[in-house]
Amino acid sequence: MASCRTTKYLEPDQALVKRVEIKGVNKKMSEQAYQLVQNDIRKNSWFNLILYNLFNTKRGKYKGGEPKNIGEAPHLLDSSLVDISRSEIEKLMKTKGYFDAKVKITIKTEKQRAWITFVVDSGPRFKIQNISYVIPDKEVSNLYHANLSSFTHLHKGQTYDEDSLSYDRDQTYLLLQHNGYYEYLKPYMRVTVDTSKKNNQADLKIFIDNPPGKDKHTIYTINNSTIQIRKSDATMDGIPDTAILASQYHFMDYSKHFKAKPLRKYLFIKKEDKFDGTKSKLTYDRLYALNTFKSLKIDFQKVSDSVPRLDVFYDMIPNKRMNNRIEGEYQFNTGRTGFKIANTYSNRNLFGGSELFELNTRYNVLFDATAQGSLFDRILIRDFNIGASISVPALIPFSLPRLGKNGVPYTIFGSNLQIFDQKNIFSNRIFTNSVAYKWSENVYKQHLVTPISIEYRIGKLDSVFKQELLSRGSNLFIKTNDRTFINLGSQYAFTYNGTKLRQLGNFVYFSGALNIAGNSSNLLSKIFDFKTTSDGKRTIFGLPYEQYIKTEGDFRIYRFFGGDRQLVMRLNAGMGIPYGNSNQLAFEKAFFAGGPSGIRAWEARRLGPGGYNRASILQPTSIDTTILLRKNLRYLDQIGEIKLEGNLEYRFKVITKLLGGKLKGAIFTDFGNIWRLRPDPTNSNGEIKINTFFDHLAIGSGLGLRFDVNYFVIRVDMGVKVKDPQFVGSDQWVISHFFKKQAFKDNYAQTNNPDSYNFVQWNFGIGMPF
Repeated sequence: MASCRTTKYLEPDQALVKRVEIKGVNKKMSEQAYQLVQNDIRKNSWFNLILYNLFNTKRGKYKGGEPKNIGEAPHLLDSSLVDISRSEIEKLMKTKGYFDAKVKITIKTEKQRAWITFVVDSGPRFKIQNISYVIPDKEVSNLYHANLSSFTHLHKGQTYDEDSLSYDRDQTYLLLQHNGYYEYLKPYMRVTVDTSKKNNQADLKIFIDNPPGKDKHTIYTINNSTIQIRKSDATMDGIPDTAILASQYHFMDYSKHFKAKPLRKYLFIKKEDKFDGTKSKLTYDRLYALNTFKSLKIDFQKVSDSVPRLDVFYDMIPNKRMNNRIEGEYQFNTGRTGFKIANTYSNRNLFGGSELFELNTRYNVLFDATAQGSLFDRILIRDFNIGASISVPALIPFSLPRLGKNGVPYTIFGSNLQIFDQKNIFSNRIFTNSVAYKWSENVYKQHLVTPISIEYRIGKLDSVFKQELLSRGSNLFIKTNDRTFINLGSQYAFTYNGTKLRQLGNFVYFSGALNIAGNSSNLLSKIFDFKTTSDGKRTIFGLPYEQYIKTEGDFRIYRFFGGDRQLVMRLNAGMGIPYGNSNQLAFEKAFFAGGPSGIRAWEARRLGPGGYNRASILQPTSIDTTILLRKNLRYLDQIGEIKLEGNLEYRFKVITKLLGGKLKGAIFTDFGNIWRLRPDPTNSNGEIKINTFFDHLAIGSGLGLRFDVNYFVIRVDMGVKVKDPQFVGSDQWVISHFFKKQAFKDNYAQTNNPDSYNFVQWNFGIGMPF
């Protein structure tokens, strides 16, 4: 439909490409071949084409002059581009062993629309019959043949594939670079292919040539190393701090911020060793992993004597030592607005050994627009966090070199204070201290173990509100949150492919966490026979402690379609189970649903649990007390021990250049909810059950815009409620009331007073939602 309407803007001799097909090959080969089709003759993204036409047409025609770079210009039939694509597909077939392959083109045009088909006649696929080698340098020949079986992808009888040749060429280069051959280059290895044999057989002859004008390759050893550290602006003013370590490492630090000894352990190129390219790469990787240097070069220079040796020169430019980063989010809803602002101050080299110090502050506030008085009188919730951490590039006090094999391991000492207040309802003070260890298993897998986390919490309910809860029978809620306790816990977190999140590509991401609390406290309480409270809770150091296990996982699939088009599929699930000394998770440990990074059609903490409807909050005394209780419980009662959220988001480019950045768009659908593990009088119909699971799933959809300036993203998302689980049966599909919403909202205001119903939720923030 969209492409049909678009043709009215075209000139009579133009045709819009409707479809491109590749026939005669299997699905995998077809996908590879499609990537060789010139982009300007591929089918348009219908949405981007509509955007382009919206801003670049006038009176039924395309405007003259320079078009506005919004959306995507129509992809028109171009015979020259079609022929280039045909030639590239033919070349691809030959690299896969189809040396006699031919590609034909068929083009169908109708009503200024074009269908392009590339028909591949692949012919027979050739197999490798014989492999021979010509390597004049005997030492290189011996080294090559001694290691060939461990890496080669070339074998007699297998089908010919140039990817296998490229792989062997790369592995040969790494092998020789690993064994002292500093001057060896990839072009020294070449392959000839003889396809004149019968029965579709090919003979390969592999050459490893000597350097021009030489009868052999030279093996080099390492001499001395010079480490030059500039100032962060790349200058070398003044007299540097100097040091010499191990009679081979000469340090010159113009920044005067680094100590030579801590950096020395990340320099793997040592005197008298053979040149080894893998050690150079390892040194690069470890120094960059410190997150201290923004530029790093390692150069080798031949020593001018008869012995083939190399001096090593490091040229390093550090990042600015101190940095400040601000992030924020803004939420808007009828009657309530709120914002979150966060600031991170960091010092990347606190003590001269690349230690990272971070000071994080976060302030989250929610206003009640219906309240009377000044702006401060309208504050409903305030949540302030301040935390400090020091990350030391070592596993203190352990010496575990295996954990540092694939990255720089860190010991992280952290402290955090949270001050939470809900006006005239609830206050919470949490002070946490922890020691954690972080290391990389490889470039994709990262582990974080927190063997000890000590938490001190003071929770207090307002006395009037507490009486309201007692009259309602919410004793468990009171006992869990209106108390002071201490907690000892341990955590483990795992991340896979975290380094790829800012990339446009096809990959899978996973992060998972496990939190176990109270077992150590329970053991100490039993050993030392500490007192128990009046309600039977064990204590440690005179305070009760929590016992629970909590786990959460975030699984995502990223699919890239070229340009800036990407599909993200996400599933975020978690469960917390109180046991032993705890009957219920504390408020801050429980899950909540909604918000800018979850189900975006709902405000944070305003969805669920299950089919819970706040109309069930009733006080027998009067309507006024019921309304007051609903208001006071707002943002406190919608929590759960089980969480499931899913997101489907399609991302695309809208404007390529706008104020120094790109404007991108998103279409999304979110679903999920939270649930209680067991029935709770605070949340009627909030527990998880198999027969009501799908009824209790919320669904929201919407549109978003992202202004991307590379180093940060400003985001706005508009979420619309589609299915709301607080209702029953067909009433859950609230989208049916979207265009006749007033009667629905009036009825909701009567049954759920003082809550109002909002079909649309706006979310503003910095950074991607996930």
